[in-house]
Amino acid sequence: MTPDASTPPSAEPAEPTRASVAFTVERVHYDHRDAAALRAAQRAELDARYGRDDHEPGEVPTADSVPVFLLARDAAGTALGCGGLRPLGDGEVEVKRMFVRPEARGSGVATTLLRALEDEARALGVTRLVLETGTAQPDAMRFYEREGYSRVPLFGAYVGSDLSVCYARDLEG
Repeated sequence: MTPDASTPPSAEPAEPTRASVAFTVERVHYDHRDAAALRAAQRAELDARYGRDDHEPGEVPTADSVPVFLLARDAAGTALGCGGLRPLGDGEVEVKRMFVRPEARGSGVATTLLRALEDEARALGVTRLVLETGTAQPDAMRFYEREGYSRVPLFGAYVGSDLSVCYARDLEG
């Protein structure tokens, strides 16, 4: 029911919105079961978007190559999203496996995860974050651009890929 002039605003409790989801962010091992489940959900979504399972060029991320991995959880402990950092050297780190479950999108989980990853990178002395997303992910491209990432030339294993779009952001101290 929508309140009108005859209904006091406090007469009905507000319906919860996705933007009001309470969540926490924690650092976990890359192979943690909830992290693995989120990465599998991401993989399934990307396979569906691209119509194939060979849409990521380069080395497959592992626990050894992604030493920082974060999970966002709701108040009940359900894993809502994830993201990690893969060191590249020369003060750069790549954001890997950034993903938020569809039902939690629009709630602030992705932004909070990205800011937490940036904080983790700063703590490691990193001055620049880079990332790759795909041409079939316009929502991800809009997100990164909104969050201050600039499109950059393809780097590393992504050079020559017709499916990749790369972004970067310089981190302040």
